[in-house]
Amino acid sequence: MVASEVFVKAGDVKVEDLGGGIKRQVLGYGDDLMLVRVQFQKGAVGVLHRHDHRQVTYVEAGSFEVEIDGEKSVLKAGDCFFVPKNLLHGCVALEEGVLIDVFTPHREEFLNGK
Repeated sequence: MVASEVFVKAGDVKVEDLGGGIKRQVLGYGDDLMLVRVQFQKGAVGVLHRHDHRQVTYVEAGSFEVEIDGEKSVLKAGDCFFVPKNLLHGCVALEEGVLIDVFTPHREEFLNGK
């Protein structure tokens, strides 16, 4: 079984610089679930992509224009969005902000630094 420690302290977890004003921190995870904190600088783009995972994302801070399957919405702190598997989605940070992504199952490529 793939899993994080039972207790995860953010200060002990590596923050990956993905470039383009985006940083990712993989926090708690197991085979069927993963939580990831993603920091965006203003103007940073989470390029349109798709994956074979269901995803729900909570906007912790900032505001984002989010596109899912061709539909766009501006979301701010406290809002969230849900992405069924294989739907094209992405976002643009309208201001500096943070997204909390939850995936099922876990994103193996994130554990391998990709």
